Amino acid sequence: MPVRATFPAQSTRTISLKDIQRPVADELKRFQRYFRDAMRTSVPLLDHVARYLLRQKGKRIRPLLVLLTARLCGGITEATYRAAALVELLHSATLVHDDVVDGAERRRGMFSINAIWKNKVAVLFGDFLLSRGLLLALEHRDYETLHALSDAVRRMSEGELLQIEKSRHLDIDEATYFRIISDKTASLIAACTKCGALSATDDPQVIHEMHRMGEKLGLAFQIRDDLFDYGEDVGKPIGIDLKEKKLTLPLIYALRVAPASERRRILRIVRKKKKTREDIQRVAYFAEAYGGMTYARQRMEALAHEARAILERYPPSDARQALIDLVDYTVTRTR
Repeated sequence: MPVRATFPAQSTRTISLKDIQRPVADELKRFQRYFRDAMRTSVPLLDHVARYLLRQKGKRIRPLLVLLTARLCGGITEATYRAAALVELLHSATLVHDDVVDGAERRRGMFSINAIWKNKVAVLFGDFLLSRGLLLALEHRDYETLHALSDAVRRMSEGELLQIEKSRHLDIDEATYFRIISDKTASLIAACTKCGALSATDDPQVIHEMHRMGEKLGLAFQIRDDLFDYGEDVGKPIGIDLKEKKLTLPLIYALRVAPASERRRILRIVRKKKKTREDIQRVAYFAEAYGGMTYARQRMEALAHEARAILERYPPSDARQALIDLVDYTVTRTR
């Protein structure tokens, strides 16, 4: 078992997303208008679907990252709003397409677009969002922003396909897991912080550091999501990833350190096409008993510590504190 790493104590105060948004509250309202205008179309059906999408209000973490990073690195500009809108257009397009692939019927507490208008309209609407984002960047010659986000979309696709391939054979080791989550999740968050910096400064060192900070934050974000699959209480696991045969860090570590007989027993359960609640509980208890949950939390905390350390090199400001709070919020959130 690994020796537990220690990190500086986090603040004990409760961090809310509203508190984190406060330094850029007015800018977020302006972004909302910018985002809405970016989706305007003269095609009635597209306009109807776009207005429905705007009602699916998410946390807007990615535009928030763009705005706060720009504020930290020199100040919010028109290019910052365009970058935030482009991020949200591309992110929304991937969510619409994901719902089609997964056959999902709900998104953010509402019916998904494919559930209402069927797959063909959903796919075409996702394509429309992608094209609007591309045109927004090209019309203003935001080439570096477009390059950063296009690369993130490429990596997201590659990470998803690599996970599908590895899930079929159940041969994901820790290095492969981190490659997958780096591509699937961290790439877009890192692109957000990079684009925020690009919109505010031309200092290559600052841009590089913000990209690295976003990557660390994105990895920690995904590990937190993966821990949710085992439930806040190990006796009440959710098991969505397990049902899809996705091996994530808690189970990968436990399988590595467990005796061969235990490993075989758990892999037999994971390979089952249909898993009962008892099956999911057995796997969750296994991950807890062999240190997988603890190990995953340690790795998450270490990544969050690295993200904070980058931010703490910058002069104190409301934007810096909000970003540090966002790192803490990411690893302590309950949903």
